[in-house]
Amino acid sequence: MTHQDLQFRRKTRSHGSLRCYSAEELSHGQAPPHLLTRSARWEQALPVALVSTLEATGHRRQHERPQAGTQCPVLRPEEVLEADTHQRSISPWKYRIDTDKNRYPQKLAVAECLCRGCINAKTGRETASLNSVQLLQSLLVLRRQPCSEDGRADPTPGSFTFHTEFIRVPVGCTCVLPRSAQ
Repeated sequence: MTHQDLQFRRKTRSHGSLRCYSAEELSHGQAPPHLLTRSARWEQALPVALVSTLEATGHRRQHERPQAGTQCPVLRPEEVLEADTHQRSISPWKYRIDTDKNRYPQKLAVAECLCRGCINAKTGRETASLNSVQLLQSLLVLRRQPCSEDGRADPTPGSFTFHTEFIRVPVGCTCVLPRSAQ
């Protein structure tokens, strides 16, 4: 998955009849209280827990493009001794915040690999003998969608329901052997 085509892999599940909420019952960004009993798990999930830290340090938002020339960094031992794991890795990554107004939680931290290959620990430079790949975590989210309060086919303006959905969120990168010789 690349930054441009990042669409989380989804599996949707519906359970019975879904309740249709009006805008007066729940403001945008809120989820029904009975569905938030799982919130403790959400807050413990890395993609959710990292958001506040990333926002506090001013990381770029979802719709901003990476800087021109962003590429695989050169690993210098003297510069990484006190760096975070994602900066010391031989498959380094950066985080960005993905925002989806129709998802709860609305904001998730997603990892983007900085290299196509991996960094050689001896030279500190990228090598194509290994590949950087994303590590994906399954996460249960709530998906907000329009609904009809009276059961008709056409949605009632301002009304919505929620269904559960599993998405796979990139949380880091690792090095693997290439699938074939290059």
